[in-house]
Amino acid sequence: MTISPPPHFIIFPFMAQGHTTPLLYLSRILSDRGISVTFITTPANYSTIKTTLNPHSISVIKLPFTNNITGVEITDNLPSMSSFVDFVDATQQLQTPFETLLQTLVPQVTCIISDGFLIWTQDSADKFNIPRLIFYGTNIFSMTMCNIMAQFKPHAAVGSDDELFSVPGFDRFKLTANDFDPPFNEVEMKGPALEFLIRQQKAMARSYGMVVNSFYELEPEFSEYWNRNYGPKAWLVGPFCVAKPPAPEVLGKLADKPTWIQWLDAKLLVNEPVLYVSLGTQAEASAEQLREVATGLEQSNISFMWVLKPKQLQLIGEGFEVRVKGRGKVVAEWVDQVEILKHEIVIGFLSHCGWNSVLESMCAGLPILAMPLMAEQHLNARMVVEEIGMGLRLWPNGMVARGIVGSKEVAKMVVELMEGDGGKRVRKRVNEVREVALGAMKVNGSSSSTLDSLIDHVDGVVHLIS
Repeated sequence: MTISPPPHFIIFPFMAQGHTTPLLYLSRILSDRGISVTFITTPANYSTIKTTLNPHSISVIKLPFTNNITGVEITDNLPSMSSFVDFVDATQQLQTPFETLLQTLVPQVTCIISDGFLIWTQDSADKFNIPRLIFYGTNIFSMTMCNIMAQFKPHAAVGSDDELFSVPGFDRFKLTANDFDPPFNEVEMKGPALEFLIRQQKAMARSYGMVVNSFYELEPEFSEYWNRNYGPKAWLVGPFCVAKPPAPEVLGKLADKPTWIQWLDAKLLVNEPVLYVSLGTQAEASAEQLREVATGLEQSNISFMWVLKPKQLQLIGEGFEVRVKGRGKVVAEWVDQVEILKHEIVIGFLSHCGWNSVLESMCAGLPILAMPLMAEQHLNARMVVEEIGMGLRLWPNGMVARGIVGSKEVAKMVVELMEGDGGKRVRKRVNEVREVALGAMKVNGSSSSTLDSLIDHVDGVVHLIS
């Protein structure tokens, strides 16, 4: 009797930390289900990914990526986001070695899960008759809102980019044009952003569906609207961040705790609650905005840990670390954000509202103080504050979506989140949502069941083809 090999999934993330991290989680989830998983990356990212995926029996393969921008193999290291499209285009050179790999992998590849920015992987999937699932590192709400903007152009009827309008199909929901980046905020969509979007949508139409890092109970209306009106089919199978972490021997011994965890432990000993502050790995806050955040944190008299890039540390001004010493800790190195969010003494998160951060905060039961900066983060902030109710909002003057959030607003809202009635309200709500999120990933939960169904579907497709 011949025993069929397990399904074999290829995971191919876009080379950006915010896009790679959730697919590392998903790889572990699939591996724990007995799926054979091959994770694709490039040489500069290989060792970090290999270490992160140990001790799971996941194969990590690096493809040569030589003709890229100034030797950069991850967008977090780009000198400026103005180079982003050039970086995306440079990934095309990975197609030939990727297709060579597809011909040699054993067992036969059941499915390719690749990032939506790796448009050319759809051509590779079509060439070898392999179902491809697209991954975008966001929720179905923001994708639905963008499609509605492109289709109905509700912002054409308002007088300014900051004027609220009702969303067709969701009249209770109010947005502004400034909640969107180009081309969606434009009445007459045009330019490189539109051209890139069209390329993505053409590939999307040929795909088998989308894997979404979310869960049905969080956005039922939007997932049903998407599947009814747009497509391809969205499979909500998250939140991925509840996946089992690497084994203790990979994380290091307790004696080797990083200094930032030791600092939090010290705050726990004196029962001094901490606000965690991070504006993401990709978003570019201006020097003025960083200084306003620094001043606001200083004026709040709340204990905080602020994780930022080394170059950002230089922008916030001399003397800041000295003035907040003891009460505030500034960390200009990589940290394990999930470990920080789960620390007992951390009770709030000032966040840019990248979707990974939103889910990690949710699963840790922490309310968010939302300060969106780019991409779909403004929509995520609306969802966090107005739809889910698990956060408060930092607003620039005039309560407009774009602009500098002043230090007084930062100080006031930090205190409100950490000590005020608003903070108590959203803290209660996020713990309710947390239970639902964790339940979705348990056996027979909505996301777990959807993932089982997805695996069966793509495995069935491959057997039909073969």
